[in-house]
Amino acid sequence: MKPCLWYNKHNCFQTAPGLSSRMSQVTLPHDAKAGPTKPEVRAVTLDKLGLRPTDHFVDVGSCTGSVTIEAARRVERVTAVERKPDRLDVTRKNLAANDYDADVTLREAEAPDGLPADADAMFVGGSRNFEAVLDHAVETGVDRIVMNVSRVEPAGDAIEAFRERDLLSAVVQMQVSHGYELAGATSFRSNNPVYVVVGRRDAEGL
Repeated sequence: MKPCLWYNKHNCFQTAPGLSSRMSQVTLPHDAKAGPTKPEVRAVTLDKLGLRPTDHFVDVGSCTGSVTIEAARRVERVTAVERKPDRLDVTRKNLAANDYDADVTLREAEAPDGLPADADAMFVGGSRNFEAVLDHAVETGVDRIVMNVSRVEPAGDAIEAFRERDLLSAVVQMQVSHGYELAGATSFRSNNPVYVVVGRRDAEGL
């Protein structure tokens, strides 16, 4: 028998859970009337989170569930917190349309309410109550936290809040363009910029 490459409390795996699931695209058949985190931005966000198979990951403001689904293909446990019941229902329905391996808990709450005390990594998808969310992350020892912001002024506030709490590790500004055909040639249509603010426990700054 081949040796175990990854364990959980019940099973021995020859490959890490989620490897096959990661190869498939995220399907989002249900609309939350608030755009999902774009695939390219998700890719950078997940890279900066550095998720590990044994992590407990928290998605703050799950909305369509796009980040929840991606994380659930990489880690052991996911908690998705969403304050709007209709959006949480969209998260639930989109999860059901995808393959993943994690134990996923959905919580209807306005963060920092509803946030677990044992998270390893956290994604903050918006600026609502974000300073209280960061305080919770510091108090409970969250190791890695990433916040995505699409407006300049809240991005500046987020960077300063991360810095004040000794979390600031990196800031990435992303602007993605997609090609389309125009008069027999290729032109590009740009999305709005996104600021990816990256935090680490006991970070040394930029």
